[in-house]
Amino acid sequence: MTVGRREKNKKMDIYKDKRIVLTLDAGGTNFVFNAVQGGEEILQPIVLPAKHETLEQVMTMMIDGFREVKSLLKQPPVAISFSFPGPAEYETGVIGDLENLPLFHGGVALGPMLEEQFNIPVYINNDGDLFAYGEAIAGLLPRINTLLADRGSPKQFKNLFGATFGTGFGGGIVSKGTLFTGDNSAQGEINRMRNKLYPEQSVEESVSIRGIQRVYAFESGTNSLHLTPKDIFEIGMKQKNGDQKAALKAFEELGIVAGDSFANAITLLDGLVVIGGGLSGAYPLFLEKLVYEMNLQYSTANNKPLDRMEVRAFNLENKQELEIFLTGNIKKITIPFSHKTINYDAMKRIGVGISQLGTSKAVSIGAYAFALNQLA
Repeated sequence: MTVGRREKNKKMDIYKDKRIVLTLDAGGTNFVFNAVQGGEEILQPIVLPAKHETLEQVMTMMIDGFREVKSLLKQPPVAISFSFPGPAEYETGVIGDLENLPLFHGGVALGPMLEEQFNIPVYINNDGDLFAYGEAIAGLLPRINTLLADRGSPKQFKNLFGATFGTGFGGGIVSKGTLFTGDNSAQGEINRMRNKLYPEQSVEESVSIRGIQRVYAFESGTNSLHLTPKDIFEIGMKQKNGDQKAALKAFEELGIVAGDSFANAITLLDGLVVIGGGLSGAYPLFLEKLVYEMNLQYSTANNKPLDRMEVRAFNLENKQELEIFLTGNIKKITIPFSHKTINYDAMKRIGVGISQLGTSKAVSIGAYAFALNQLA
């Protein structure tokens, strides 16, 4: 497997590209195989269980999954590109110790193995990274920029932080069309930030399935860990019987902790935020609190409030906030020593929204675009 590869960031129109890339969304429960051509998934997903007794069985299942997808294609694929739940050395395709897939430990040369089996390039990235990349190419980022352009706004966004709420709390960074990669394949690991509510823990203990279940069980005073986050969401929305107050508290804590970590991330990144993953559908119970947390103020020694961020965050799923976000504060200003004018948007802002593509599709689109960029 070729090492030292970085995204080349050449401009391309993935929707006009006829090459086919095999993709995989590898999670702790299921492996979802597909093929992408022209920026679209072209097959019905092939879903295989992730749980097996031996590493050999898992790798055989992966080979079988890709072979099944390949057998359904009318032309040969040019690459395999997929996500894996880190840690890993993604440039070399070596997978390290995985909590969700415990059979992968000690370093497994997964990428080189697949290259030998299929004789095409193999690209592996973190699922949070590819989710962010897909949403930057075909999801939230272009949608918001289109809405702004339709309003005649001079404002356009070029940076995006993508976060996934699910079994864990993952992240990825896209800046000016380029997927950011760190020196140790450890970029965007927002899950390692400190938990605002429980400082001895990481944020992932609150921004995860287990976090929702734990808080609900504690607040309701019941042994209810068997309830799924969907159950707890429906209780919070009064769609199912249960302790609504405990359900609301569980998602409120998620919003507070995630919002605090996003504020830290955006202070360095300065861009839109998109949320995906299995818990993202519960946004009516946490997104307002999350954005509120991002916009809190610090107290200072001279008792003058200081905004938590240089920019204001808006809830893009709220119609009123979206309207303010799109309108901005556009002024026509005169160029010094000239009679000419230019439009200037004086509102410093970012927005937080929910995945436009769906997490699995965003990962597939991100994987596809990454492979084509490498092959270009």
